[in-house]
Amino acid sequence: MNAVTIIPERLAEIVRLDEGAHSQNDGAMCAMEAAAYITGEPWSDHPQCVCPVIAAFARSWNDSLPDEERNTILLPLVPRFVGTRGDSALEVRRALMAADWLVRVHTPAWLRLAKLDKQADALARLPEITAMAQVPSIRPAIEAVRDDADAARDAARDAARAAAWGAARAAAWAAAWDAAWAAAWDAARDAAWDAARDAAWDAARAAAWGAARAAAWAAAWDAARDALKPTMIELQASARDLLIRMIEAE
Repeated sequence: MNAVTIIPERLAEIVRLDEGAHSQNDGAMCAMEAAAYITGEPWSDHPQCVCPVIAAFARSWNDSLPDEERNTILLPLVPRFVGTRGDSALEVRRALMAADWLVRVHTPAWLRLAKLDKQADALARLPEITAMAQVPSIRPAIEAVRDDADAARDAARDAARAAAWGAARAAAWAAAWDAAWAAAWDAARDAAWDAARDAAWDAARAAAWGAARAAAWAAAWDAARDALKPTMIELQASARDLLIRMIEAE
């Protein structure tokens, strides 16, 4: 990692983070703009002092989190982002960490919410993903889960359509595309891996999407919202831990 100096006076100025990209005169900044600002870099949400994989994660999560969670979770981490840029091998390790979390933590959480415990266990029991060479061996398990989740989604959709279509659909969107998923997906995707990676991760994304929709379509809006909240909180905490592990990776 690179040794980068943080300007204490600038760090003390930052009391909140805001969604989106900004100009320096906006009076607002996202997590990555804050990292650039506190080191004296030119204003940017792609600071040179931050690992591109971590930056991709932080940009996506910054823009997806509600204001309160953004400032509770991300703001304290801004100084820790600084100096994380390393070589390409370190970037790949961090991207693999994000991908592993997507497959073995995030997706099983949604599958369990949809009562697809067997499928969740199948993914959670996969070996930690530490190299692209593992993709061919884990792809069949991911695709099998995707197919089961799609079937559950279709059954739940048909049962719920007449009673709560609009509300359940809103809950499904909130569930499937939550902030932690988007952030980790962006971090893994930006590593620019090969077609085999894309197929496996697309299958995992489809599995999570199907599971989340099945869970949401199983109830009307109020019940779905209450049911989804614990999973969202759990995954936010897990994603924060993932981000810290990525920061600390060597």
